[in-house]
Amino acid sequence: MGIFDRYAPFVQDFIYDHAWENLRGIQVATGEAIFNTDENVLLTASTASGKTEAAFFPILTEFWEDPPASVGALYIAPLKALINDQFMRLNELCAEADIPVWHWHGDVSSSHKQKLLKHPSGILQITPESLEALLMHRHMAVPRLFCDLRYVVIDELHSLLRGDRGGQTLCLIERLSRMANVNPRRIGLSATIGDPERTGAFLANGTGRGCIIPRFEDAGRTWRLSMEHFYITGPQAVERAAAEMPRRADGTIEADVLSVESVPSDNLVSDTFLSPIGGSDRSTPDVNASPATELAPRATDSAPENADPGIGYIFERTRGHKCLVFVNSREEAEAVCTMLRSYCEAEHEPDRFLIHHGNLSASLRESAEDIMRDDERLDTTVTTATLELGIDIGRLERAFQIDAPFTVSSFLQRMGRTGRRGAPPEMHFVMREEQPEPRTTMPETIPWKLLQGIALVQLTREEHWVEPPRLDRLPYSLLYHQTMATLASCGELTPAELAARVLTLSYFHRVSADDFRVLLRHLLETEQIQQTEASGLIVGLAGERITNSFKFYAVFQENEEFTVRSESAELGTIVNPPPPGERIAIAGACWLVEEVDWKRHLVYCTQVKGRVPAYFGDCAGDIDTHVLERMRRVLAEHEAYPYLLDNARARLRQARWTAEQSGAATQPLINLGGDTWVLFPWLRSYAFLALERLLKIKCAGELGLRGLDPARPYYIQFRMRADEDTFWSVLETEAEKDFDPLDLVYPGEVPYFDKYDELLPAELVRKGFAEGVLDIEGMRARVHSWMG
Repeated sequence: MGIFDRYAPFVQDFIYDHAWENLRGIQVATGEAIFNTDENVLLTASTASGKTEAAFFPILTEFWEDPPASVGALYIAPLKALINDQFMRLNELCAEADIPVWHWHGDVSSSHKQKLLKHPSGILQITPESLEALLMHRHMAVPRLFCDLRYVVIDELHSLLRGDRGGQTLCLIERLSRMANVNPRRIGLSATIGDPERTGAFLANGTGRGCIIPRFEDAGRTWRLSMEHFYITGPQAVERAAAEMPRRADGTIEADVLSVESVPSDNLVSDTFLSPIGGSDRSTPDVNASPATELAPRATDSAPENADPGIGYIFERTRGHKCLVFVNSREEAEAVCTMLRSYCEAEHEPDRFLIHHGNLSASLRESAEDIMRDDERLDTTVTTATLELGIDIGRLERAFQIDAPFTVSSFLQRMGRTGRRGAPPEMHFVMREEQPEPRTTMPETIPWKLLQGIALVQLTREEHWVEPPRLDRLPYSLLYHQTMATLASCGELTPAELAARVLTLSYFHRVSADDFRVLLRHLLETEQIQQTEASGLIVGLAGERITNSFKFYAVFQENEEFTVRSESAELGTIVNPPPPGERIAIAGACWLVEEVDWKRHLVYCTQVKGRVPAYFGDCAGDIDTHVLERMRRVLAEHEAYPYLLDNARARLRQARWTAEQSGAATQPLINLGGDTWVLFPWLRSYAFLALERLLKIKCAGELGLRGLDPARPYYIQFRMRADEDTFWSVLETEAEKDFDPLDLVYPGEVPYFDKYDELLPAELVRKGFAEGVLDIEGMRARVHSWMG
């Protein structure tokens, strides 16, 4: 019997009503996995490929044949907006079969929640934070609500695996399963999962089941992609190349030869064929066509004469289209949106730009989402990663990306926001760079963001590669959270009972009993918990102030502002400050962080020369070694990439010439003149950080290192008294020693990374950073490769 014939009649009717000619490969393969096995399932397919229907068609068929006695399926999603979208979609599907669909988050009415509590049934859609609140405050109702829970569907799984939120989700599923005495199958959905086998094993942890990853043929689609480069001021790269690049004997400059090839599709990333704008089929475009006219989106407006070239380029190509403009920070989103709106005002046009990021109020974000869903409106929204995920925001025609995102995963998610409802995905990179100053050193003249953007695209085209998730953390912040949540939910527990409930959660497999004892002693000392006369543990007075707040349910960092001060002067505010010893940029200067007062939200700093390295946040700025190695190859090879426009091609030629003359793409250590050197590690952010600290802490004295100036994760510039041979000898010796990872934590340093780190004992914070954040093995592997 075919999969379609296995579906319940109301599912078949839904397919007929929507005029689907046949089932997609993902729906057939998923149906076979769910109908024919009892295993967990991980679905990886491109955006808008029908993953949700693929998962729910067989689940709803089972519910129609054998109705569950409680909530039968739990759908967990990272965003309330995504839940609201899926609520409408599933309601339409389930209406005829009388299968209730419930949703539960902060914006849902209490009357809707009360109906579910009285009549638990069907499908419940919920965020991790709302599920945490449910387990804490409705724990007595959990067995009745979920006694026949059969499936847990986790949407946008990749987004939850970026930090503690994914760990929290798995802990919640395990806690719920124990409380309700059930063992539901887990189904993960994602468009961008690297290392699916390892992720599937992670998804299945604690279930006693394996995980099936359905394989299927997925029809490829045409991509519309371009990449252009702009200097913010002065002549552009084409003009500079004409004036500065070396010429042949006949006076001409060597040009690129363009080629475009078709890349076979794959079930991980199907959107692999790159086409110029205007291409209408899968045939190879005319290689003699001018890239500037074939690839660039057509201008439909004119920017003011003095406009920023890159922002003006976007302004001119968004009028009359529904677009997204992705940037990499909240601050940049505000600056870009303000600039675009000022251009509307200067040109006497109505404002056609919206903004969407995590620090805006929910009402402002939802207002932007509503306008975007309106097909009559042709507005453009400037956004951060908040619109990467799959909420329905209407028929988007094209996306722009200012500079490069940090990961292939983000690139694919952002590209996938367009191209729905039959149109091809369309993205245009806009790389912006300051003009190099006359005395700029060689590494500062390399266009790192341009190389990064090319590397992300090439890894997708050539390898269908996506970053593997980091699943080996030491999650002490989450350990604190789950310890307090368990006590708040269950009431008094003995230390042994508490350890049995928390330490046995599979996400804490790296946490030792000794670590947990250290945590409990600290929580007793700080009155987060207290001991009863019967030697049990309960939430203490200080702990109640935290667990009673609605903010407790979330384990991700809120964007709280810190006031920055230097001596008696107040410089402004920043969000989520880096630890002491790092640098920040504010008030038009570079500052060294001396102290962070977490209680009073103050940052004390002193002004220094230099620039600000990319701060290593929890994931967003963590560039993988594989991406950096591909960036090095971009510099070293002579391939022309067909999606580059004129300025981008000229800028890349210029960078390759610089790399060839200096050896930057082939030699890791280069002398810049005198005692000044630069090291190119081509190493992921946290391994780069481990190398940087190894040099500062263990090598600096013997080598005479000073003025270490990192531009993470691209290069480290420094002054050195020793010669090159001595550098390599000392580095190899120190890297190969069996040192304690805590040696790479500065004396007195307590590096807060996660939300509850400041409530942990300092020794666990330091250990978590040294053994769970720094990639010492990755650093050692790179040093070993340098030694041959």
